[in-house]
Amino acid sequence: MSGPRRVPTALEKRFASLSRALGKPAEPEAAEGTQGTEAEVASGYLVVRASGASATRQAIDATRAAKAGAKPGAREPDMVQLAMRASLPKYLPADGIALQFPECALRAHPGGGGQGGVVLLAVAAHKLSISFAELRPLLFQPVPVDRPLQTLFAASVSHLLVVAESLDPHGIKPYLLGLAELVLRSALRTELDRADAIATRRRAAVEYIKQHLSDPSLTAERIAEALFISRRRLYQLFDDGDGVSGRIRQLRIDRARELLSDPAHAVRGVGEISRQCGFANAAHFSRTFRKVVGETPREYRDRVLKR
Repeated sequence: MSGPRRVPTALEKRFASLSRALGKPAEPEAAEGTQGTEAEVASGYLVVRASGASATRQAIDATRAAKAGAKPGAREPDMVQLAMRASLPKYLPADGIALQFPECALRAHPGGGGQGGVVLLAVAAHKLSISFAELRPLLFQPVPVDRPLQTLFAASVSHLLVVAESLDPHGIKPYLLGLAELVLRSALRTELDRADAIATRRRAAVEYIKQHLSDPSLTAERIAEALFISRRRLYQLFDDGDGVSGRIRQLRIDRARELLSDPAHAVRGVGEISRQCGFANAAHFSRTFRKVVGETPREYRDRVLKR
């Protein structure tokens, strides 16, 4: 019976040197001079996508269907690819290194000066305990990754590259699958928490706007101060539509439509309703209402109340 396989002395020295280097923060790597995937991955972010052009199109179609509330028609892709920047061994070949196994693959491209390289980890979708539907919040967009997870990922990949030649390839595959599982689960949890926090903040902002609709001086700055956030952060909460001012305008129009369609307010003039909804004057109210609704406030009231 043979003894345990000994790691070559040269690899032991590399491993020790790498372990010391990984204790230091990686220098930021500029995107200039990179191509393809390397240019798409920013430091501190994870990019998750379906592997292969056809699978990517299927995933995009499924994402659009999910946003529209429709049942996704695209099938699960064969592979899911993770791309992240990481500190890599300086002695890697200029064109990178690749480890290929059934149902998973690892490619590493060193960055300028051997730091801040890009790692591409592809795994079979059916090997993950997370369904592809659950991964959709991560797809096709840079996902912020906490520093501890960045460090763990970089250390795991770099150490593996150092000693890969001395390891059993059948043992490397479950190691890479487990690493992908860990990164995806951690990133998904962080992203869902962030999305939930954004939704909570947005609801709070909308509620504040509704409570102060009658105030024509309502501004983004006042809303941000009330929520104890910066104006920049407030704008980020409403970057999926017409922005903060657009949301205020829409909520005022919605409120005006409620008042105009209520028989109990039929005797109230358009000017009074415009003031209650926060418009500076009746003329501005009429122009805005017609632009959004397609008819003047009086026309809208007459039509609705005659039903």
